Amino acid sequence: MTNDERTLKERAHGTDATLRVGKAGIESVADELDSQLTERALVKVKFLRAARGAGTTDELAARLGDRVNAELVETRGNTATYHR
Repeated sequence: MTNDERTLKERAHGTDATLRVGKAGIESVADELDSQLTERALVKVKFLRAARGAGTTDELAARLGDRVNAELVETRGNTATYHR
């Protein structure tokens, strides 16, 4: 792990989730995540139980990151942190 990755993960720990993915799926939050990433260095997204019917948190997080061209810093539990 590089120092940059370690720093991002440390910063992610103190960040609150600002987006929630529910039964409408990742498409419903993709534009908002893209917008938030232009204003913030890190954005944390919580994947609610209803969203996880479409895949695991890791799978959904990876697809959402690809959709908005963001780096997936980490997934922990049912949350994912993104950086651009």
